[in-house]
Amino acid sequence: MKGAVGFDKRSRRYYVAWYHEPIKSTVKLWFYHGDSNIPFQKGKQGKNLARRMLDQMRGDYESGVFRLEKYTLQTSDVIPYLNAWVEAIKPSLSPSTYKDYKGSIKNHLTPFFENRGVQLHEIQYDTLIELLGSVQRQGKGKMNVMYCLHACLDYAWRSGRIPAMPPFPKKGVYQIVLPVIRWLPEERQDKIIKAIPVDDQPIFWFLKYHLRRPGEAMALHKEDSKDGVFRIWRGISNYQEINRVKDKQQHLVPMVSAFAPWLEYEMEKQRKRGIISPYLFVSLKGRLKGKRYAQRTLERIWTAACKSVGEEITLYSGTKHSRATQLLNVYGLSKSELKEAGDWSRMESVDRYAKVEVATRKNLLEGKVTRLGVKEREEKDGK
Repeated sequence: MKGAVGFDKRSRRYYVAWYHEPIKSTVKLWFYHGDSNIPFQKGKQGKNLARRMLDQMRGDYESGVFRLEKYTLQTSDVIPYLNAWVEAIKPSLSPSTYKDYKGSIKNHLTPFFENRGVQLHEIQYDTLIELLGSVQRQGKGKMNVMYCLHACLDYAWRSGRIPAMPPFPKKGVYQIVLPVIRWLPEERQDKIIKAIPVDDQPIFWFLKYHLRRPGEAMALHKEDSKDGVFRIWRGISNYQEINRVKDKQQHLVPMVSAFAPWLEYEMEKQRKRGIISPYLFVSLKGRLKGKRYAQRTLERIWTAACKSVGEEITLYSGTKHSRATQLLNVYGLSKSELKEAGDWSRMESVDRYAKVEVATRKNLLEGKVTRLGVKEREEKDGK
């Protein structure tokens, strides 16, 4: 049978020897259920006590409920490993991902595991389902916590700390409901941008025309704009400039002709005021190095402009979301064309823009033409 009672001549004490499969090694247990006040002393009483515990261990093992820490009073190694892991991989993470991982560990994973004796190698599907139920967040928030633990366990598996990766709950379990895309028709979008002080308008026209994120525009350098092409490879993460964008790809974005006058205006603005900055777009009142725009500054300017014209929509929805939806649902681009225009890596990212608003769908059902075909667009543009 598994396990044995042994006697150590040097310490003159009995012990329980147990081969523990997860670590592929034999451990020696010197105390009854890990209590240092109850050692297996020399003599019949100590030997019988060791045999009693060995019988309990065998019973748990045969029943499939064996946990070594029950007999060692060993605390869970999950929490210290999580904290050591996130610091070890910090250099490879964006500041925002590092912040999210730290929050998941502190607010959700630590409270769950600190009251359980589960060891890293013992985490299984039932443990993960219990953890999922304990996370007081909704949909995507729950999934982010679980993804944090998944990344940690994958690291532990690759490091040989655990024998295998446990299966995680499938995506459908999280019951994620994607929010409906909010967007504005082009006339209302333009009205907001025109309500912005003219010296700040260039970066907003860039966001409207080029389907990029605000952080990418803020981090865009002059050296990344050559021969009518923008090289997008920098971004902002947790208020810090980083040398990569969200999808970790480099994007070559051709300049839209309608934006050219605004780029000239931005360059002339900087020349007139003697501003020497590496950034393509600068805030005249900016306090950051190189007068780079800050996320809060862009959002404050956008919110003020929205209020002045009676609109209420976020910067991201009012620029990138609105332009993508306009191109697909108004200008008649196909989904594959929009994917190419925005340089998205997955078609799923484009699909949600195809869900036109209720008013547009009503017109389509009634047989009214609402999309601008090529001929109509040419007539509208006066061609």
